[in-house]
Amino acid sequence: MSKKSIVIFTILFICFGLMMWGCAKKTVLKEEPSVQKEEAVKKEEAAKKEEAAKKEFEKSLVAKETPGIQGQIFESPLLKDIHFDFDKYDIRPEDAATLRENAAFLKRSPSMKIQVEGHCDERGTTEYNLALGERRANATKKYLVSLGIPSDRISTISYGKERPLDPGHNEEAWAKNRRAHTIIISK
Repeated sequence: MSKKSIVIFTILFICFGLMMWGCAKKTVLKEEPSVQKEEAVKKEEAAKKEEAAKKEFEKSLVAKETPGIQGQIFESPLLKDIHFDFDKYDIRPEDAATLRENAAFLKRSPSMKIQVEGHCDERGTTEYNLALGERRANATKKYLVSLGIPSDRISTISYGKERPLDPGHNEEAWAKNRRAHTIIISK
């Protein structure tokens, strides 16, 4: 073999080696970072929780027999009543916690409209109790609005002493009747 052949053979060998080295690429599978996986899992869990809450809410609805002022009304034990002291319409600390729970529930259902009913015990005149019931309903609405519930989703009404929860004539019954009751309105 001549020197020229050896050089050509060496050059061809090197070129062939470079071609093989350049073509043999490894396939690298990129995995999602764990943060993205965690976010996807959290979103999926949140969607499942929201769906479960919606189903629980739908199961809890009970249609009232009397039509509401603005449409058909429903009751749900997921929206809890708050109570007031005698002749007062201030939101008590324990009732503020209840309203925060109600607001959290309402935030999960942004299209839901409610009506807050103000109620009183049997003591006092009809006119006085209607006014006091209205102040109780409005105080409840104002507190819910302060928690981020739009005011156009909340209507109020006062029933005064006309719809007692407990028909008794003692302090225990009266304490149950001094309340703000929340119902769901469906048109």
